Amino acid sequence: MADMVNHPEHYNQFSIECIDAIHAALGDAGFRAYCQGNALKYLWRHQYKNNPVEDLKKSQWYINQIIEVMDQ
Repeated sequence: MADMVNHPEHYNQFSIECIDAIHAALGDAGFRAYCQGNALKYLWRHQYKNNPVEDLKKSQWYINQIIEVMDQ
């Protein structure tokens, strides 16, 4: 079964996962801002989706990415 929160198949089509390429391109500060925007997006619209818990988990995933970068 596909993990649509942590590793969606459509984001891992090549030798590098999309999120890792974004981090490399933006650097730590830009990546944190990118993750914050995505966390807000998923939090904002979760109640309007067919699977609101999945969107809340996606928001949490992006928040965890921010925490990981800050903990390095």
